[in-house]
Amino acid sequence: MKNQKVWSKVTGYSIITFSALIMVMPFVTALFNSLKTYKEFTAIPPKWIPSVFQWSNYSEVFKLGNFFHYTVNSFTVTILSVIGALISCSMVGYAFARLKFPFKNTLFVMVLGTMMIPPVVIIIPHFIIFKNLHLLDSLTPLWILEWLAQPFGIFLMRQAFMGIPKEYEESAKLDGCNPLQIYWKIFMPMCKPTLATLAIFTFMTKWNEILAPIIYLTTNEKYTLPIGILSLGGQWVGNEQYMVAAALISLIPILIVFFFAEKYFVSNFNNSGIK
Repeated sequence: MKNQKVWSKVTGYSIITFSALIMVMPFVTALFNSLKTYKEFTAIPPKWIPSVFQWSNYSEVFKLGNFFHYTVNSFTVTILSVIGALISCSMVGYAFARLKFPFKNTLFVMVLGTMMIPPVVIIIPHFIIFKNLHLLDSLTPLWILEWLAQPFGIFLMRQAFMGIPKEYEESAKLDGCNPLQIYWKIFMPMCKPTLATLAIFTFMTKWNEILAPIIYLTTNEKYTLPIGILSLGGQWVGNEQYMVAAALISLIPILIVFFFAEKYFVSNFNNSGIK
């Protein structure tokens, strides 16, 4: 029996290790490609590890085009989107979870129903609206929608608020707190794991977004990082390893955000199984 448990653990860890290696290999390959010369990058048969690591490839990225400016634009859009998502989704989620108003459940079902609408379907209506508001070729269309509360964030925050015992709310009411004070001072601090989860999802989505910037932006100076890297592809003919280096640099902010928010992110999933 004991040997059976040992073998089951060994098998489990082996499968996990093998799966992890499969997941990591593309990133390791990209890292090595970004440190090659162009000759090694295009060598046939491929040379996996460069003979000399070309760390200067990363500094060269910032010398081509407006890479730094693209990064600032992406940070602007992403940070404003995260702030808007946290505020708007938490407020609407709190209303659906704790407040009483007519047709509350019906409206919530309608909100969930919008999640089934493909994003591509609403691109044209959004484009027409932003055009009439004279917001095209600006960063505003890329972040303003997150301030209007997106359905996934509403659902996530509603579930988190519904999991808080009513005793906290009743105690706050006895102390003279109004609904807004209860939301801000009681419920929001207790939902940090869910807020971190929403922040991570929003950050990753907006940071890597390509379709919306391509549609709304026409000026090179307004480009965000993903389409900025693509637009520089023509300048890197003969130096495609620079594009790989630029792509890896663009991953750093996501890794940093996940690193600092990991404990809240994991805590959210651990608590989701507690009744």
